[in-house]
Amino acid sequence: MTSQDIQQHIQSVKLALQRSQLTQANASIQQLLSQQLTQAQQVDVLYLAAVASRLTGQHQEARSHIDTLLSLRPDHGRAYQELAYNYEALNQSQDAATAFFNATHFNPALVSSWKKLLVIYQHHNDKAAQQLAESQLAYLHSLPSPILGAYDLMYEKQLSAAEQVCRRFLSQHKHHPEAMMLLAEIGVQLKVYSDAEFLLESCCELYPENERAGAAYQGLLSKLGKFPKAVEVARRRLANAPNNNAVKGSLAHALVGVGQLDEAIDIYHSVLEENPDRPSMWVSLGHALKAKGDTNDAIVAYETAAKHNKSFGDAYWSLANTKTYTFSDEMLAQMELQLQASNTQLEDAIHLCFALGKGFEDRAQASKSFEYYCRGNSLKKRTLPFDIARTEAALEAQAEACDEALMNEFSGCDAPDPIFIVGLPRAGSTLLEQILASHSMVDGTMELHDILSIASSLSNKKKAYPYNLADLTDEECIALGEQYLSQTQAYRQNAPFFIDKMPNNFVHIGLIKRILPNAKIIDARRNPMDCCFSGFKQLFGEGQEFSYSLTDIGRYYRAYEKLMDHWHAVLPDFILTVQHEDVLHDLEGQVRHILAFCGLPFEPECLSFYQTKRVIKTPSSEQVRQPIYKTGMQQWKPFEAYLEDLKAIVGE
Repeated sequence: MTSQDIQQHIQSVKLALQRSQLTQANASIQQLLSQQLTQAQQVDVLYLAAVASRLTGQHQEARSHIDTLLSLRPDHGRAYQELAYNYEALNQSQDAATAFFNATHFNPALVSSWKKLLVIYQHHNDKAAQQLAESQLAYLHSLPSPILGAYDLMYEKQLSAAEQVCRRFLSQHKHHPEAMMLLAEIGVQLKVYSDAEFLLESCCELYPENERAGAAYQGLLSKLGKFPKAVEVARRRLANAPNNNAVKGSLAHALVGVGQLDEAIDIYHSVLEENPDRPSMWVSLGHALKAKGDTNDAIVAYETAAKHNKSFGDAYWSLANTKTYTFSDEMLAQMELQLQASNTQLEDAIHLCFALGKGFEDRAQASKSFEYYCRGNSLKKRTLPFDIARTEAALEAQAEACDEALMNEFSGCDAPDPIFIVGLPRAGSTLLEQILASHSMVDGTMELHDILSIASSLSNKKKAYPYNLADLTDEECIALGEQYLSQTQAYRQNAPFFIDKMPNNFVHIGLIKRILPNAKIIDARRNPMDCCFSGFKQLFGEGQEFSYSLTDIGRYYRAYEKLMDHWHAVLPDFILTVQHEDVLHDLEGQVRHILAFCGLPFEPECLSFYQTKRVIKTPSSEQVRQPIYKTGMQQWKPFEAYLEDLKAIVGE
């Protein structure tokens, strides 16, 4: 069958099920299952097979189809709803309740599952859960039917179909707030961030009292690293709802983003004093304390979160992610027990796997550690629509578009202020940032999203980015450079230079050269096996989707290396490559080299960088608050037997 034939067969099965033509549906399903299907088609067919099996009373067969489906897509809400229906039919009420909960967790638009949960909560006299279910059902019932349907499509990852439904509705109901918010959320998932931001900003202007719009807008601003604006939105929301603890927490999160840690910590403490049973807020408090350098207090906050909710995976991962914490035997056993529990949520399971990987690595149990790292990465990867081939093509497009002729055109803003540190995550960029931020003429900031945001805005032009870089006029280049400086001003103090440590900016060096020709760029390199394996062990808060497969991360490293070779060829002397191992072996020599490249005089404070007090929000925060050490080198060696696929791509 062709792909088109398969889609037509899938539609015919849906129609047959709607008409209760089960024999016909089952025959078509068997025919489809014998075909070579894409993963998306396989998910669709398995779901229909589960429905058909349940309707014919074949509950074990239905379970088998659902198990296979969830192994491909562990976040498939409707699969959990089907699972719940089967448990109900078998009078397994507790399992059914758990499955209905999972269904609404992954697809909050499933009215049937919410109704089932409401009955369960009423039966158990769980007032808080009952109120939540009633509130969600009231909201879903208030939505226009097409928008509810579009939400369902979006949660099931059918983004194109959801977008079509939403745009069709908006063409007839201009400025409908729920439709605008939904279209923005679809835009976020499609990574069309500038469109999503415009929609939410417009929605907030049109409906300033709409709390859902305000929360969505602030959430997107934080995702994009636009924390100064996020603080503004949060304060406006809090003025409308001064007693709303969720809004208080969101303000604190935004304040951490701009480095106003004391006010953020005070807010977290005030909310937790009122109600200490808030595990996620304890974790947020821990993050703020860790960024400030109060590691011991951060650990207490993370441990408190785990005490309030023993299955809260983020609490354990946050402890592991300090890189200095050692789990006790009791806590390791507790984590393993929680991971085995049938009611543990997917996100918690992912966090627990990474935490257990770190815990057993610290005990030199490489086999067990790697088993958990693999399991966590596999679960995470199955929730992401990532294709390494598309990323490789995008990096090749940068090299093709930004040829030597274009890179020799000098325009843009003349300011020499920014020092960009680029490369792969876990390559030693935080150490370089800390060294430079210890200089009296340099402000340390954080991983700023502004170049990525400018690149995203250029993607919406008639000619695709990066090919439209050649079409930018001198005036446009100057304006974009000035825009970057204006947007990043809030993160600076009074030094003449500042650091932007967003690793992914290596992709956009051509854009940087066009709009900020006097900027400095430092490429942080590390032994590829150490760098890639360190990335594989890291559960990132956002992005870095290539890191959840050893093959993907190896291919990404090679594509990065190839693109950096291109930048060096077309921009000689514009980029300084700093090898992490060289810094460890010859700190002073490398520091002098880096400072000379940046046009900065030598200052001995850069050698005692670990004494510099500043906000650090990356996983390496504790590692750069101590003198140089070499124990991070060759950490992949104990796992060598499991890394053949990676070694075949990047070598040693």
